[in-house]
Amino acid sequence: MDHARRTSTGGSIIPSRRRVLLLNATYEPLTALPLRRAVVLVVCGKAEVVHRDPGGSALRAAALVQEVPSVIRLSRYVRVPYLGRVPLTRAGLMLRDRHRCAYCGGRADTVDHVVPRSRGGQHVWENCVASCARCNHRKADRLLPELGWRLRVLPRAPHGPHWRLLAGAGDTDPLWLPYLGEAA
Repeated sequence: MDHARRTSTGGSIIPSRRRVLLLNATYEPLTALPLRRAVVLVVCGKAEVVHRDPGGSALRAAALVQEVPSVIRLSRYVRVPYLGRVPLTRAGLMLRDRHRCAYCGGRADTVDHVVPRSRGGQHVWENCVASCARCNHRKADRLLPELGWRLRVLPRAPHGPHWRLLAGAGDTDPLWLPYLGEAA
């Protein structure tokens, strides 16, 4: 039961990994927050609930009953600095490659550099792929032509206006789609 937590009344079970879409005051999507952080923003008056959880569940405390939100909006506009390139992370790379090995197509559990760093390869999206431990070990610090291997798909940097948001969110709530537009 590590993925769930009981409410103070011991009744309904609220997933602790549940995410809530946070919108700017202009309804621009910003990020996906943990449920606990979203409820704190609403209770403190820094955000308002735009859509509630369709399950109708609520969080209960001694002097408060708060419906579980699915989408919240900040009360004040927050300026977001422009980031031109999506940062390379292990989680983002696995999501991009759909947890599949770039060499054999099996379940990936490691990150591999196509051109090994020991041979001048860079740690960038275009040189990193998801790999199973077996292929990563067999490849070691060799180049693909030396092994006679080919990549199943050429690696490239992810793109799209909400890719950063979707990378950490896992399965998106259907209520988020109108705010994410075509990128979802």
